[in-house]
Amino acid sequence: MPQFKTSKEMFHECETKGFFDFQHDTDIMKIKHMLSIALGDEKSGQQLMTLPKQTIEWSTIYKLHYDALHQLVEAFLRFDNVKSNNHQCLFAYLCEKHSELDLDWRFFEKIRTKRNGIQYYGTPTTQQDWKEIETQTKLYITTFKKLVEQKLEKQP
Repeated sequence: MPQFKTSKEMFHECETKGFFDFQHDTDIMKIKHMLSIALGDEKSGQQLMTLPKQTIEWSTIYKLHYDALHQLVEAFLRFDNVKSNNHQCLFAYLCEKHSELDLDWRFFEKIRTKRNGIQYYGTPTTQQDWKEIETQTKLYITTFKKLVEQKLEKQP
């Protein structure tokens, strides 16, 4: 079983392995596109919320919200001119380089590993799984949506 690493440990590992890709320019059009996709994922997830308690589609709701949050974090970090195809490294960078946001690394690890279970191992989620993360997920989505929009407004 994999051992839990702190965001600092993970950041160092990702940095050592070259998992951060630093860009020369901030691609504003890419960021706008990512914001649109994230908002579409969130909206789709919200529209599915009327599903019965016992249905496999709660996995879809979980993934849609995870994808929305991931896209928003990735868009936000594009203003730092950094990206990573590794979600864990992206979240570690976020937590370490933006400590002013007071983010919960354990929360990111929880939703990332649950999403990976759905995506790669066929592990379904339930309405209860979603309810456990719903409030914090929505808060983070709202936060990063605002942060990205504010940064876009400041662009020439």
